[in-house]
Amino acid sequence: MIKGLEVNRSNQVWVSDITYIRTVKGFCYLALITDMHSRKIVGYDLSDSLELKGCVRALNKAIYQARNIKGLIHHSDRGIQYCSNIYTQILKRKKIGISMTEENHCYENAMAERVNGILKDEFYMDQTFTNTAHAKRAVKSAINLYNEIRLHLSLDYKTPNMVYKLTA
Repeated sequence: MIKGLEVNRSNQVWVSDITYIRTVKGFCYLALITDMHSRKIVGYDLSDSLELKGCVRALNKAIYQARNIKGLIHHSDRGIQYCSNIYTQILKRKKIGISMTEENHCYENAMAERVNGILKDEFYMDQTFTNTAHAKRAVKSAINLYNEIRLHLSLDYKTPNMVYKLTA
């Protein structure tokens, strides 16, 4: 659905993915929703399980903070969470278009994968955290720095939040 689409405004396409965050006791799962135009992380949730709840919380946060979602498309991989009836019903109820990658083609969700990499490589989200509470504080701080401080070459040296506010 988004292949070949010219994305020229915020809240036109959101990309979603889940990444692993390591703690001493195992893994946490960070569900992220990123605005494709501005690169802003518009919704996220860190959970201690891969259950649907974390993705739904991230989606609800993204919807809540958005001023205008008319014509919005939600793009994700075909993970069980994104294909679930509950998740897709939220999207349909809000009249958000649903786009998914073809099976096992992670390059079709490259922006979401890139954001995961930036958080891990530049904001130290690849370290092992003491516990979930420690990881949650670090994630909140990293996302704030990513959205508010980190300049992007692709955004003409602006922050994601600056670009999001200009075109939302």
